[in-house]
Amino acid sequence: MKPQYELFNISQRKDYTFKYNSKLGRHGWLRLTPAYSVKLVKEIIDEISDVKFILDPFSGTGTTGLVAAEHGFNANIFDINPFLVWFGNTKCKNYLFEDVEYLRHKKEQILELLPSYISQHNWEPDIHNIERWWSRDTLLILSALHKSICEVIGNPQDNSTGNLLWVAFNRLIIDTSSAAFNHVSMSFHNYVKIHELDQIRQLYSLSVDQILSSVKVSFIGNANAYLFDSKNFENGFNDQRYSHVITSPPYPNRISYIRELRPYMYWSKFLSNSNSAGELDWESIGGTWGIATSRLKDWQPTQTELQSGLNKIIENIVSTDQKYSNLLAKYVLKYFHDMHIHFDTMRKHLSNNARIYYIIGNSSFYGAAVPTHELLAESLHQLGYKNIQTNVIRKRNTKKQLYEYCISATYIK
Repeated sequence: MKPQYELFNISQRKDYTFKYNSKLGRHGWLRLTPAYSVKLVKEIIDEISDVKFILDPFSGTGTTGLVAAEHGFNANIFDINPFLVWFGNTKCKNYLFEDVEYLRHKKEQILELLPSYISQHNWEPDIHNIERWWSRDTLLILSALHKSICEVIGNPQDNSTGNLLWVAFNRLIIDTSSAAFNHVSMSFHNYVKIHELDQIRQLYSLSVDQILSSVKVSFIGNANAYLFDSKNFENGFNDQRYSHVITSPPYPNRISYIRELRPYMYWSKFLSNSNSAGELDWESIGGTWGIATSRLKDWQPTQTELQSGLNKIIENIVSTDQKYSNLLAKYVLKYFHDMHIHFDTMRKHLSNNARIYYIIGNSSFYGAAVPTHELLAESLHQLGYKNIQTNVIRKRNTKKQLYEYCISATYIK
């Protein structure tokens, strides 16, 4: 790790964030703030050699899988979120010229049917305070468009090629919403946008055309997304061995794992209520908000040999004597507990001399620093990984001295 005095020279490097992805074809299909930069993944892949099979155990929007396929490599990418698995497979699929022409025709059918559904009573997702997101007039048109897509192409997953039209719809619901992306997660404007039928038709048509244009280039490599909880590989997946792991797990910052994904997941029917949303948050590394709050109180670690410096950090958080300091201390404990088990159980799926790369960030709770990079590096050392390196990538927050790091290590059998 770089000495503290050198960290002051590190810039925020927006090209190493999700913002870099927005105009890069498939990589820019949907916005997700925690997604890491295509540029960063490309730089890692460009430097590695003897690639046999790449793994991303926390795949998010599928950046690693898509970059691997673009470079001609094979990859498996895992996530616990069924929407992200669906999106990852849609994003990494090769499409034929005939597929593109077929979908252009289906788009016209959808837009032609749309007006006939507006006067009907159509399904709407059970999103809390939904009119904070969309005006009632806009909702009526979006619901009618949703109905029209279902009639012409089916539900998501009914037609793997047709899923491109659902990606376009997911872009549309954010474009027409009052959501504001002016910080690490999502907030709302003070006003709710109102859209007319012609505006939504044009927005959807443009979105479809952009997506169809971005899939014209095929790639030699192959990437597949699977629903899997990478906290513990003892639960099994298959006998595949991986030569490289490139990933970015959730950071220990207790931001909801799916907060920003909820509108996509509700409209695509991957979520039906707040309880199922809370369950996904609990299953993520460390657990986050909602139902995880009550479950954390009763949670106990199953691993006893954790990082030696972790107890001191837990004590520092508790000693701040804030209202939720005990709860947050337990959250931090569970985060590093889960990551330790992940590193431990993943080893049986690594080939000899496999090289792993983890993009992670440090944290701070009530002023108590959580040096994620140091704790995870110690975890890897305890588990026998070799050639462990920790490099700072960029500054995330100037005031709180938050940084992003790349931890790399080699697994030798």
